[in-house]
Amino acid sequence: MQIAIFLYDHMTALDAIGPYEVLSRLPGAETVFVATRPGPVRCDTRHLALVADAGIAEVTTPDVLVVPGWSGARQTELLGPGAVRDWLREVDRHTTWTTSACTGALVLAAAGLLTGRRATTHWLATDRLAELGARPAHERVVFDGKYVTAAGVSAGIDMALALAARIDGDGTAQAIQLGIEYDPQPPFDAGSAAKAPGDIVAAMTAIRDFILDGAPA
Repeated sequence: MQIAIFLYDHMTALDAIGPYEVLSRLPGAETVFVATRPGPVRCDTRHLALVADAGIAEVTTPDVLVVPGWSGARQTELLGPGAVRDWLREVDRHTTWTTSACTGALVLAAAGLLTGRRATTHWLATDRLAELGARPAHERVVFDGKYVTAAGVSAGIDMALALAARIDGDGTAQAIQLGIEYDPQPPFDAGSAAKAPGDIVAAMTAIRDFILDGAPA
């Protein structure tokens, strides 16, 4: 079972690494990091890079596709026509599962893969998901057929565990969860817009466009 995790400039590292830490532990998993071309890909903080072992031309029939989200840069190349969109549409013809974390759902939606489907994404990007033809759901993980989307960043871990259970059973998923000791006990109950203090939500909302698109050109 080949699991392809797509990397691109300004992606959020945990969106890729969270699902990787879970899915790579499935029995028979062959995990490959793939980008438009092999080599290091710089994450959104610009202090960390992940290495793509393969280019998109080399990975054509993965069983599972994972598309992470991004912050701090307008993703014209990903959201518009081009090689990445063509590749996503082609590999989706072969996948058993096509998944995303955070704003990665916008990439899938822009490729036409989520049209009319229920999907989730980062709470700041929900309206953009709707504009791209998906049906936004304010849930942490959403399954719609073979398409699995996760809300912001850390939700990619939850998505991967839920997917691991679908692929190899609850016992395997629980063993992976215990192995990585994923037992969240955050110091604050501020992990969603519905629960965070109003002033924090307002401050984040005020800089939404900067988070999603970066500084104006």
